[in-house]
Amino acid sequence: MLKGKHIVLGITGGIAAYKSASLVRLLVKAGADVQVIMTPNAKEFITPLTLSTLSGKPVISEFFTANTGEWHSHVDLGLWADAMVVAPATASTIAKMANGVADNMLVTTYLSAKAPVFVAPAMDLDMMRHPSTLRNISLLQSYGNHIIEPAEGELASHLVGKGRMEEPENIVKALDTFFEKELSLKGKKILVTAGPTYEKIDPVRFIGNYSSGKMGYAIADCAAARGAEVVLISGPVSIIPTQPSVRVVKVESAKEMLAECERAYPDCNIAIMTAAVADYAPTEVSDKKIKRETTGIDSIALIKNPDIAATLGSKKKDGQILVGFALETDNEINNALEKLGRKNLDMIVLNSLRVAGAGFRTDTNKISICYPDNTRTDYDLKPKTEVAEDILDAVTELCKKD
Repeated sequence: MLKGKHIVLGITGGIAAYKSASLVRLLVKAGADVQVIMTPNAKEFITPLTLSTLSGKPVISEFFTANTGEWHSHVDLGLWADAMVVAPATASTIAKMANGVADNMLVTTYLSAKAPVFVAPAMDLDMMRHPSTLRNISLLQSYGNHIIEPAEGELASHLVGKGRMEEPENIVKALDTFFEKELSLKGKKILVTAGPTYEKIDPVRFIGNYSSGKMGYAIADCAAARGAEVVLISGPVSIIPTQPSVRVVKVESAKEMLAECERAYPDCNIAIMTAAVADYAPTEVSDKKIKRETTGIDSIALIKNPDIAATLGSKKKDGQILVGFALETDNEINNALEKLGRKNLDMIVLNSLRVAGAGFRTDTNKISICYPDNTRTDYDLKPKTEVAEDILDAVTELCKKD
């Protein structure tokens, strides 16, 4: 899968830089075109001559070549790359990437990169588990970067623990797997719903919920990155997709979301119902603000909103895949399985508000995926960007069965 791919390899100033020579060799052997960017400190650990010999390209370290004045465009490099890999990634460079400190060619190129970015941390165990490092890695993940977890073993300090840069063979394998997944949904049309719905009471008040839309947007981005044509029908949220190809349709109420879903669904291969749709709406909406002191209101009469997933489930054609979500507070599995059957879903993604770090307004989630045959797969708590990968892996498997 790496044949013909353009890979920008960023090398930083850590002892694990010696592994970069093997990494370049393996990437080139796999057919990739590799451009190495080194931080100034990286040159203290491995020479540019070694890396340029292996890659077949001059190594870039500074913004311009001192003797000729030739400018190295970080923008052009960011556009050229199919992927950027930072290996080893020291605590210092991770901090700069997470916080946008563009004081060298490597970080400036990272900030200009349009392609997926893979980060392979390498540092001593105390640095690796320091709260600031963990926060910065979490920030990078929230931006959509892929973290290649370090291994455990003897470190440069001769201490033993987590912090060894992953072996070059495994980094190449991670890239190969990514590019394989990148094509896994190519040609598929996917409908994703996200965020809350707002049901108006009057011009300034509404019935809604705490959904941030992060899970749905992560799924839409991930699906687009895998080659799918994605339409994202979104309730009111403050985020935007990171993938420019995602087509966003903004709605406010459950009825508006249903109308857009019914418009898009017939042409879709897959629909993923992530939105937290309000179950009820006021029977009457005031066209003027309800004044507590004058108009007053003692109660609000409610009517059930349409069940969007069930509506689509009743119209599902052979070959279409419909995925639902269940956010529960009790009797989670039974409630999820009941919804799965009642709404004619192919799978349902369950998460519980009883799990710390899961549910609304978080950057993480912990899910279980349940199927009509009563089987399920449980996943660990992880960033929503990674949860999106797990969900789409499961969807891809369903596509293969069809």
